Amino acid sequence: MEIREYRQTDEIGWVRCRVLAFLDTAYFDNVLQRKESYENPSIELVAVRDGQIIGLLDVEYEQVERSVCSRGEGLGGMIWHIAVHPDYRRQGIGEKLLQEAVNRAIPLGLNRFEAWTRDNHWVQKWYEKMDFQTVESYYHVYFDGKEGEGIISTSVPKLNVVHSFAHYTGDNIDQFRGTNQRIHECVCFEKYFHA
Repeated sequence: MEIREYRQTDEIGWVRCRVLAFLDTAYFDNVLQRKESYENPSIELVAVRDGQIIGLLDVEYEQVERSVCSRGEGLGGMIWHIAVHPDYRRQGIGEKLLQEAVNRAIPLGLNRFEAWTRDNHWVQKWYEKMDFQTVESYYHVYFDGKEGEGIISTSVPKLNVVHSFAHYTGDNIDQFRGTNQRIHECVCFEKYFHA
């Protein structure tokens, strides 16, 4: 297996790996048709075996404090995407990608990574194993059909909200549990590192 920088010619393999890796997670419907590009500099890595992308990690990083990350002191990097193809899980690929990203981040003057993920226990356990700390959370709330009636509204005549996605930062998430089938806690993890 080789870990190297992402190349433009990797895009189809990157998208395929990400889609397959996310299918059995709470982000199953967060499907991208193209690889994201970033406003700020980034560390973009792929793990490749036999010409196939089997893992990926994208970190957009700061040159100005708090221009990418939501918290912390000093310059940080936001992990936007980390994924391992399901056929290659539990082989240390995610850990190797993360370590290579840290190795590249330190000479850039970064002191931490931030990552947000939903409430998949096994994903959160991986972040904890990699020495990330839980620092805050809020909720992703989906409303389909009648679930949003009386909650989601619009001032546009004849426009009916059929599906919506919302961030809830309040303390009473239980108010949605009876009517809503899909609520996820979105958790921020943070990992500090030193040169």
